[in-house]
This record gives sequence, structure tokens and C-alpha cells, in this order.
Amino acid sequence: MGAPWSFESHIHDLLGVLGAHTREPATVVGHSFGGALALHLAAAAPDRVRALVLLDPAIALPPDRLLEVAELTVRFPDYTDEAEARSEKVHGDWGEVAPELLEAEIAEHLVALDSGRVNWRYCVPALVASWGELAREFVLPPAHVPTVLARAGRVRPPYTSDDFRAALAERLGSHLTMHELDCDHMIDQAMPASTAELVRKVL
Repeated sequence: MGAPWSFESHIHDLLGVLGAHTREPATVVGHSFGGALALHLAAAAPDRVRALVLLDPAIALPPDRLLEVAELTVRFPDYTDEAEARSEKVHGDWGEVAPELLEAEIAEHLVALDSGRVNWRYCVPALVASWGELAREFVLPPAHVPTVLARAGRVRPPYTSDDFRAALAERLGSHLTMHELDCDHMIDQAMPASTAELVRKVL
């Protein structure tokens, strides 16, 4: 996808996908950046979203923290080899993910570069732009949309702040279900059975 890499451009593309496959409102499941995107979709096109499942969404993160992450991405955009890429995952958010899932991720998405180094299958400029999007103020879904919010309890500081949770609870009332899961950020891979149950309840 070409620039701009904004929530608005992503929403435009998502609406195109939804329109191509169904005219009915969809249950939208989003993790991390995808959770933020799901919220922006529900706010921008409330008639297209039937329910939300938000898995540790990255919402309104501190701008200084994201500037640091963006600068590191620019300075160190790739890896010496597969072992270095694997080590970063294992010692980061992927520490609780089953080894076979990590190996599948590496097999599918780690690619060799012309320089002889390796990197994940993504566009570095788009990734850097995405860090900036996560610093934007949070948006809330319409008050009638059933929403499940699962926060990863081991992420410190959390990607989903208490302020956001309080605002979501005030907006949605009984339409909101919140969970604190005892895991790191990769909720769906670290706790697949629990994640499936959260999704199943809103389908």
C-alpha cells in the first residue's frame, strides 16, 4: 500500500474489503495496531461494525516513547541474520508464544535482503509512520456496539491505559466486557484457546 499510511487510509481500504465481501455489519477482531484500527473503523463507519474484540490494543501511547521506537526503527531497520531476528522475538513480546508458531512466522515472513541481511516482510517507511499514528488521541466506538477488551496483564506500562478503559466503560456501559489476561502482548498466540473463547462469545 502506498502513502499516506494513516488510520484514515487504512479505514478506506478496510471499507473496500468489507464492501467486496458482505453488506452486513461485521464482527471486527483487532490486536495491537489492529485494535486501534478496529476502534477507528467503528467510529468512522458505525453501520459496518456489529461488535468489537480488542486484543491489547495500542491506543494513545506516549509520543516520546513512540519517537524513540521510530528512531530505533530508522537506525536499525533489519537484522544480521535469522538468529538475531529470532532472539529479538524470543526476548520481547513473543517470549510466551509456542516455538512452532515462532518458527512458522520466521518461515513465512522473514526475508533475505539484497544487502545479505534479513528483515520481516514489511515496508519500513509505513512502519515508522504507524508508530506516529499510535500516538494519536483515542477514539471510542458507538455506545451500542458490543465490545470485548482484553488487556495483557504483563505489559508494563500497558498499551491500553486506565484512562482509555474508563472512557470506554463510560461510553459503552453494559455493552462492554473487560478482561485482564496473565500474558504478554501477543495475546492471540500466547493464549489461543482463551482468545477463541472471547471471539466465540460475540459471534
